[in-house]
Amino acid sequence: MARVEDSPWAISVAQIASRAGQSKSVDADFPAPSGIGDNIVGIKEGAPVHVTGQFDSIVDGLIFTGRLVAPFVSECTRCLKPIDEDWPVNVTVFFPYESAADKNTARGGKGKGGKAAKDEEVEILAGEDESEDTYPLLENGAFADIEAMIRDTLVESLPLQPLCKPDCKGLCSQCGVDLNENPDHHHESTDIRFAGLAALKAQLEAEQGK
Repeated sequence: MARVEDSPWAISVAQIASRAGQSKSVDADFPAPSGIGDNIVGIKEGAPVHVTGQFDSIVDGLIFTGRLVAPFVSECTRCLKPIDEDWPVNVTVFFPYESAADKNTARGGKGKGGKAAKDEEVEILAGEDESEDTYPLLENGAFADIEAMIRDTLVESLPLQPLCKPDCKGLCSQCGVDLNENPDHHHESTDIRFAGLAALKAQLEAEQGK
């Protein structure tokens, strides 16, 4: 069975989990987990994600505030040029300590009044709603595994329509010329509303020339 400490995403936090008010800085590269986008828009599995930030211990858990920078690979949806750039994302997440009720549930114990502990409402005192981004601490609070945090944060931040630059002009719809490189490019075109008249004119001119 693989040990938690052997995970490439595990960060030892035992030294700051003993009491509130302590901090631990992070400044390191971690491999990108799988499932962050796809081959068209995404971050390749195993690519280095640089994580900087800080764990701060509070009464009921750890708060991580920091920044992720990952190599983003895609193509512009307007001009189809490849995009290969760093993708920065700010993040704030909560790692709650395992509560007594959680431990009791894990052992199959009962809560007060004979109800199962899993039915009890467990409040998070850090001011975080259960809908916020929370991740469990492992080995009785000794390690924070940031794999899911990296994946969730980057997946949610990926653009639906990536652009090489905000004002990309795209490609000519008729011939495919890159309008960023040829801003004056254009085609002479006839209004299709007058196409019938042009054909009639040509017919009349042909008859007059007989």
